[in-house]
This record gives sequence, C-alpha cells and structure tokens, in this order.
Amino acid sequence: MKKDVTPLTPLESNAPKLSKPKNSAAGIPAVISTAKYGLGNMGVIGSIKNLARVNDFNGFDCPGCAWPDPDKHRSFAEFCENGAKAVADEGTRNRADINFWSQWSVSDLSKKSDHWLNSQGRITQPMILMPESEYYVPISWNESFDIIADNLVSLDNPDQAIFYTSGRTSNEAAFLWQLLARRFGTNNLPDCSNMCHESSGVALTESIGIGKGTVTLEDFNSADLIIVVGQNPGTNHPRMLTALRDARKNGASIISINPLTETGMKRFKHPQNPIEMFGLGTSIADKHLSIKINSDQALFRAFSKSIIESGKLDNDFIQNSTYGYEDYKNLVLDTDLSEISKITGINKDEIIQVSKKISESKSTIVCWAMGITQHKNSVATIQEIVNFLLLGGNIGKPGAGVCPVRGHSNVQGDRTVGINHKPSMEFIDNLEKSTGISSPTSHGYDSVEAVKAMESGYAKVFLAMGGNFVSAMSDTNRTSNALSNCDLTVHISTKPNRSHLLSGKIGLILPCLGRTEIDESTVGHQFVTVENSMGIVHSSRGTSKPASDYLISEPSIVSGIGGALETRLERSGIAWSNLSDNYDLVRDLIEKTIPGFENYNQRITNKSGFYLPNPPKDSRTFKTKNSLANFFCHDISCISSDQFMMMTIRSHDQYNTTIYGLDDRYRGIRNGRRVVLMNKEDMLENGLEASDLVDLSSDRENGQIISPKWFVVPYDIPSGNIATYFPESNVLIPLDSVADRSNTPTSKSVPIGIKKSVTQISSAL
Repeated sequence: MKKDVTPLTPLESNAPKLSKPKNSAAGIPAVISTAKYGLGNMGVIGSIKNLARVNDFNGFDCPGCAWPDPDKHRSFAEFCENGAKAVADEGTRNRADINFWSQWSVSDLSKKSDHWLNSQGRITQPMILMPESEYYVPISWNESFDIIADNLVSLDNPDQAIFYTSGRTSNEAAFLWQLLARRFGTNNLPDCSNMCHESSGVALTESIGIGKGTVTLEDFNSADLIIVVGQNPGTNHPRMLTALRDARKNGASIISINPLTETGMKRFKHPQNPIEMFGLGTSIADKHLSIKINSDQALFRAFSKSIIESGKLDNDFIQNSTYGYEDYKNLVLDTDLSEISKITGINKDEIIQVSKKISESKSTIVCWAMGITQHKNSVATIQEIVNFLLLGGNIGKPGAGVCPVRGHSNVQGDRTVGINHKPSMEFIDNLEKSTGISSPTSHGYDSVEAVKAMESGYAKVFLAMGGNFVSAMSDTNRTSNALSNCDLTVHISTKPNRSHLLSGKIGLILPCLGRTEIDESTVGHQFVTVENSMGIVHSSRGTSKPASDYLISEPSIVSGIGGALETRLERSGIAWSNLSDNYDLVRDLIEKTIPGFENYNQRITNKSGFYLPNPPKDSRTFKTKNSLANFFCHDISCISSDQFMMMTIRSHDQYNTTIYGLDDRYRGIRNGRRVVLMNKEDMLENGLEASDLVDLSSDRENGQIISPKWFVVPYDIPSGNIATYFPESNVLIPLDSVADRSNTPTSKSVPIGIKKSVTQISSAL
C-alpha cells in the first residue's frame, strides 16, 4: 500500500502545557482575553469604537457566528469573547502590504503556521502571482478583472469554472455572485454549507419542508427541555450560553450529548452580570451523556421508544399533520435497549432514566451543529431527531422545534438568496423573470465534487468569495493539488491564509472591505443585510475607516468581474456598475426573485429587521411532497472499526479556520494545537504517556496518509475515540468519505491508526 507522509502545516517543536479543564465558561478570564486581543490588534480607541457598534441596531453584524440578537433590545456589549476577537481580527492595525509580499516568498510563507499568517494583518491592494514566480506583486483592479474575464471566456464550457462562497458574504454580495455564475452559464456554486450543515438542509427539507430551524430566541424562554447534541456552544456559539442560562432560570431542563464534556455546558458566568462573573455563575446542563462518536441516532431511537411506550404522544398532531407514524412505531418498538447501550457506550439504566425524563417534556427543542452533520449517516440521524420531536408535536408550538446552529454569520442567508449548486426550478424561473437571464438547469458541483473536477483537470478556474478553501476542506493533500492544477485561482479575502499559497498557474488575491468598515459608493454610504440562524434578516453598517484606500466592497468586485465579462461576451442587460453603487437595486432584484422578501428595502429599515416565512413554525404547514411532516425509517447505523475513531474539534481560540492563538483555555491546553485528545486507559493500553509524540494514519482506496508528530493529551473521552483540532487534521479525512446523500465530509468520524513516533520530545507538563 502506498503511503503519503505530507505535513502541510508546520510541525510544532514543543509539547503543549497541560492543566485541568475549566469548570465554568466566560467570566473574568473571558473579559481579560477579550480586552487583551482587542487592545493588541485595534488599540484603545479602535477597541472602544468598534466593540460599541457590534450587533448594535445602527452598527454592524458580528462577523463571527450566526446566533441571533434579541429582537427588541440590545445590551451595551451585545457580543461574546469570540465575536470580539473576530472584530479585532478584522480591525487589526497590522498590514500585509506590498512590503510584506515582497519580503516573503510563497515557499517561505508555506512554512509558517496558520496563526502566524493570520497575524500579519490586512491585505491592502490586489496582488498577483505569475507562473514560475515565488512572489506576489501588485496589480490594478481593472487588470485583475480583465485577467479573470479572459480566463473565463477561454474555457470550453462554463462548467469548467467554479464559484465558491464563504458564509460571511452578505445577502447582496451573495446574490450578485450567483447571478454572475448563472449569467456565465453554470450552477457550480459550492459553499461552506457543503462542509457543515448540508446534511441538515437535506434531512429537514424532506422531513418538514424547510431546510432551516423552526425556533426563535423566545422559544428558549418557554421550553421545558433543551437537548444540545453534537455541539460546543461555549467555544463555537458563546452567545447561545446566555439563552441557555435564561432557559435554566425559567425552569427548563438541559441535556448535553457529546463525546466530550465541554466547559460551556457545565457552568456559565455571564460577563455582564457582576454577581455571576465574580460568583459561581449558572449551571447549564443538568445532565451530560458522554456518548461514543456517531451513536446519536441510536440514542434518539431509545428516546422515541420511551415516548411511544409511555403513551405521551401528541396524537392529534400525528394523525392530522404527519405521515409514516405506524411504520416508525413498529420499527421503534422492535429496538433493543441493550444494543443501544452497546452502541452508545451509555449504561442501559441511565438510558432508561434519561428517556423517562425526556418523555415527560411538554415542549422540547433539539439543538445541533457539526457533531451531528459530519458523519456518513448524518441525514438519517437528523431525521431520527425530527421523528423524536414529531412524536410530541414539538414542531410549530411555543418552546419547541429544531435548531440547527449555523457557524458562519450569514451562511444561511447565502443559501436563501441563491448560493446553491442545486437550485429549484422555481428559483430559476423567478431569476429569469427578475433579471432576464436564462440560467442552466443542470446541477453544479458541491465542494467535494469541485475538488475532484479540479483534480481531474476539467475545472480550470476557481474563484472564491471569502473563506480559506484549502484549510476548510477535507483531504488537504488532494484539495491542495486540485487548486494547484487550475489555470487561475482567485481569492477575495481580507487577510493572508493558506489557500493563497496553493494557487493555480496564476493566482490572484483581491482584498475587500470588511464588515466593520465604511462602504462608500458614488451615491453614498451603503449597507448590507444578513440572515441569522433563526431566519431574521437585518441590516449591517460598517463604521470604521477602511484598512486601505485600495479596498473595494465585495459587490463592487463581483460587478467589476461581471462588467469585464459582459464586454467580452458582447452581452448587455445587467447594469453591474449600478448594482454595485446602490445596494437598494440589488435588494429590489432579491425581492423580485425570492418569496418572503416583499418590500425588502422598506422592511429592512426596521431596526431589528424582519423574519422570513417559516411555514412549519408559523402555521404548522409542511411544504413537503405530501404536504405533511414525515417520519422516516432508517436502520440504526454507525461506523465500526478496529482503529480509533477520530472527531475534529475547534479550540477556544479560533473561529473556523482562523486561529487567534495557540491556547485552548477551556480544555486546559496551552501553547499547542498539534494534539490528540485520548482516553487514559487507551493510552495505557498502547504504552503512551502525556505529551508523547504519535503518528496518525488514515486509509483510503489509493493508499495511506500518515500525519506525523502529534502530542498525546489525556482527556475524558470515550474509549476508542480521539479528538484532534481542525484544520490541522483535515489531511486525514479522505475526500471520498462523505455523508450519504448530502456529500458532506465525515470530519467527525474518521477511522485512525496511532503509532508512537520514533522521535520523542521531553514532557512539558
């Protein structure tokens, strides 16, 4: 078997310093960390100015996660630690200017860590990497647009171009981006949803007729029970802890289900409440189940069995609003709890005890994130969760529903306004009516398919609106080689990242305005709009001076490419320059194209925005094929392997692929990211001690990938399971290992071999 040993990120030479995991989230340490990062990047004045406008009614939407803001009021500091760091990261005074790019070759930069690359600051003007060159050099905006247009028109087929999108892109920029792609003639619109919540969209659309959540913040205040499964709110969605804390105070029970016991689900010290911050804080989860990786479907089957056997069903809802109950009932009653216990690693008596408590709830919310969506059986697991909720009528009533928690601040909005490689015929027809363009009807590439198309040499142009595609995608080797195989790669970015170092024959970096910055056009200040995890569309207005006079907005960049392309194709009809000058015109097109945006420009002036239609939530209406909410029957499945099962996780000091620092304060890991969290008994059985170096390996059809030199960290994780940080361990996730039907990379369940490294470093405990 062929072996490939390729460390694509620099190896760490020192063992991390370890301490006990924290027992409470936020509090004084969060305030100190926020202040330190903000002052270090933005200074005193910049910190005060920017942080005062985060999520303010007249300010800008946090560029971090998509957790919603309160509808009617905002506190004086409506942000969390990681949100403040995202703002400080964008508002940094550091500059990756011409001097930076002339000093560092691409080869030299590739030896630097992701943390170091991000810390170099904002890119100040367009840069180009020519064939055979090792250095990026400046280029004008018009020259950039001409190069992109020339490469596009030289393609034999529009499907040889790929238009990738990150979730931070505004509704306006995303709509123009998909318009550009479809005007060119392709539905190749992969986005970060393909890597995270695509499974949620597929499962929920079939089950309840909408690929979104069905709850609001107010529902958390009236829920009897909130189940948080496959999610770490304390690190990835910290403001959610406020909603959970308020729910507990209102009498809700909270159950945490996760292989790791995360600090945020233990106790929360609200940074804006002095009594809590200096005291004990609020206990969050009153029960935690340390479940084995990818056994969530089995556990929810057990919960359903308890509800059915207890007779605590919403029979009217089941009879009048659902389909498939009898088949599901027969499947559930045939379930063996002893087998569920074996699969999950949870004691049978404990499963019975928790199931009984769950069956007594009158209103239940289930929240999940990528711990659920990134497995081979993710769609089946999510539909099992929906089945469980349907039994109690927990869709479309106060305090109940599904709550897939999105990561990027506008990833849900991007999908709403047309970033979709599988557009509906309704959308295509509406787009033609509103813009006059005839869109292709065949499906485009998702993220995995895009890598394969570039790898094969068929796709030759890759354009990315934001993001860090190399680091975000699975199978880093294949993804890197695929991008390098292109004729042209274009990255619309704010700061240097690893994707810039793996360009096609020609590489372009187009620096754009950040969300915190003033967007001034020829007709005045512009604002954008975004949609949060709960379907609220609201405005976002940058308030800071741009990092460079050369920066332009994302809509302006799209319009520049569109205008250059129209000239070469001798087309007319889309007034690109007008759209980039006045975003009201873009919103007019969105209104004409997408139901739910009626009177868009008028309603968006409401300080808290407006809710998009959500039929299951609004009226218990289900726009499925049979107009009913559907029970789906799936065999219980999970990956079995004689190897270790690896899940990827984020540290507390990162946001997606952006690394703010090398510490994971909540888990007690400092000054290191190349770590593998491992059960103590598994360590003993394999002759390993804390801070030993191990090589990790994963198998694929054409050989084996070995990722060398990971430091072992003893941790409370189920036996046979390990955890490693994303994106460093993405190299171990095979490109072909995807979720059934959603094609999402299985980043949360990867069979891994572990072997002690030949070279060891002395312990640094």
